[in-house]
Amino acid sequence: MIKLFKLIKEDFSNVKRNDPALHSTFERFFNYPGLWALLFHRIAHWFYMKGLRFIPRFISAVGMFLTMIDIHPGATIGRRVFIDHGVGVVIGETAIVGDDVIIYQQVTLGGVRTSKDKRHPSIGNNVVVGAGAKVLGNITIGDGAKIGANSVVLKDVPMMATAIGIPARVILCKEKGSRLSHDIMPDVNKEIFEYLLKRIEVLEDALPKCKQEAIKKKDDELEEIYDNFIQSMD
Repeated sequence: MIKLFKLIKEDFSNVKRNDPALHSTFERFFNYPGLWALLFHRIAHWFYMKGLRFIPRFISAVGMFLTMIDIHPGATIGRRVFIDHGVGVVIGETAIVGDDVIIYQQVTLGGVRTSKDKRHPSIGNNVVVGAGAKVLGNITIGDGAKIGANSVVLKDVPMMATAIGIPARVILCKEKGSRLSHDIMPDVNKEIFEYLLKRIEVLEDALPKCKQEAIKKKDDELEEIYDNFIQSMD
């Protein structure tokens, strides 16, 4: 019980460390549903670990009703976790969240099957999970990793890496920035298209002039097909 109160005290102190928008203790009590969701979860999880089931599920249901954040009492939540804004966050029964993790609104730490074994993700320490991200299945997100907003992560993410996209691609990000620098992420699709355009330009320059004329004819035919397609959508 002493450990439980220590965790709750840390949660309340952690808000000021992670949110520069906090200006008073009054705000901390009334404007942070993620904080209250963690409070309800800490208590529900304590009962859950005692082998009870109805009481923790009831406490969890009350917390979800008041905060719009659904954390199963069986989930393991580490120290100094911060759920910012929080509405729509869902954390499954067998999920494990490490220390000093930041989770934004609409995040799901969910499963992909209905078996009774470990079916939810394990999140390492110092991880940032961007708004709307879905981390699904029994996968591991390494320490210090970042999950981009609205990404769908289905595979393990190494330490200090960044996962972005649907399905998420793992990028070893070298750019420096703070833990909250969600803007410092590579645009994978843009980089691929730029590469392809430059590669096509090189190939066109390398072709003999006679073949360039034949390709130009086929290119005009493709442009006509494309224009007809666009007009048919109007």
